[in-house]
Amino acid sequence: MPWSVAVVVLLVLLASSFLTVARGDALDRAVGLQLANVLAVLTTVALAVATGRGILMDIALVLAVLGLASGLAYARFLERWL
Repeated sequence: MPWSVAVVVLLVLLASSFLTVARGDALDRAVGLQLANVLAVLTTVALAVATGRGILMDIALVLAVLGLASGLAYARFLERWL
């Protein structure tokens, strides 16, 4: 039960980070995307613990690695305009 509450809280926070991505300028969007990535990884880990499915931990690991790479690519892309 506590893990389910944690998942719901993380999903609400994830929705708020998407508002930052939708409304912010370029730097705010980059920060919002990184925050969304961290929250998505945490949500996936909480779901893995709550349901007992180990495959979700693998998905969280892949999501974390891809989030790092996408953040670096987005920063490189923004470098042209800043």
